[in-house]
Amino acid sequence: MGHSERKHALLSASGAHRWLACTPSAKLEDQFPDTESEAAAEGTLAHELAEMKVRNYFFPKELGKRKLNSAVKKLSESGLWKDEMQGYTDDYLDYIKTTALSLKSMPSVRIEQRVYFKEYTLADPEDEIEGSGIADCILLYGDTVHVIDFKYGKGVPVSAEENPQLMLYALGAYQAYRMLYPISKAKLTIVQPRLDSISEWGCPVDDLLKFGEYVKERAALAVKGEGDYSPGKDVCRFCRASAQCRARAEENVRLAFFTDKLPPLISNEEVGQYLEKGEDVAKWLEKLKEYALKECLAGKAVPGWKAVEGKGGREWADIDKAFDILTKSGLAPEEMLWERKPLTAPQTEKLIGKRGFQESVGEFVIKKPGKPALVKESDKRPAITNKVTAAEAFQTSN
Repeated sequence: MGHSERKHALLSASGAHRWLACTPSAKLEDQFPDTESEAAAEGTLAHELAEMKVRNYFFPKELGKRKLNSAVKKLSESGLWKDEMQGYTDDYLDYIKTTALSLKSMPSVRIEQRVYFKEYTLADPEDEIEGSGIADCILLYGDTVHVIDFKYGKGVPVSAEENPQLMLYALGAYQAYRMLYPISKAKLTIVQPRLDSISEWGCPVDDLLKFGEYVKERAALAVKGEGDYSPGKDVCRFCRASAQCRARAEENVRLAFFTDKLPPLISNEEVGQYLEKGEDVAKWLEKLKEYALKECLAGKAVPGWKAVEGKGGREWADIDKAFDILTKSGLAPEEMLWERKPLTAPQTEKLIGKRGFQESVGEFVIKKPGKPALVKESDKRPAITNKVTAAEAFQTSN
């Protein structure tokens, strides 16, 4: 089955972070169509490319170089194709290769393997989709089941630590292969190359099984649409019902408008608290606007609002004819009508790949500091400040 043809289960592994925290959301969002954004479609294309590369490396008889090149050529004809996908999927393959080559013997490899965890999500045993998921890559070696997940998105960093999606995949893999391998450990990895991130985490199988029992308790509520709503930034981010969810609306209204008699000026501590609380309010309002616009365009009334045509742009209907007339009027094409710009360092790196770029011209690149940005304290980047240090003040005075 192709990546784009997969049906999503009610209690899917990819949505586990949501329905485990907010059990009624599974039934609630099941009322909405499972549409795919352009970013998701782009990720699907990158996943297909990544799968073929891993398959070619481990099973060249099944997918040889000629077949791989032919398949890649076909993928490149998609309107979503970007040449940079080659480098990012190579990073994913390199991680898997490096892991496999570091072992004493070649691991047993499963690529795009459907695994089942029905007993934990209380799914119908006869249903092929419910209570299952497709793991990007599973390596089995020694006493370890290693689940590796490729994430092409760059908007949200994803950690492997106690990641419920990968833990469910690991549970499914353990159930499938425990009779063949002496599995006592699970290792989870998320490769997110567009963020230059590789996150790893491991746990004993006993911890994995305890997690499975917790899943079973939460699933019993989720399949009935029961339990308490738990709106929040991470929980609501990809929920299909998030724009219309009453629990989220009420929580964000409370966060945005709740006030009490307090001093006229807020402290820095309160600034931090308001920023934290307000993050989801802003995102919720944007989703609400998207929903309202869609309703207005469909001819439905949203009292107080309407859809209008935004500011348009101008472009050439026939650039060749237009430039021909301008050239004949005396404009020199190479000086006036065309703009020649060199590629930026990041664009060049995408063109020739990270290794080739570093080896050939890496010494001619300087890293300029970025514009100051406000992020959470948990961000890994070091904090900066405009406060003058004693050493700097001493140098200035001299």
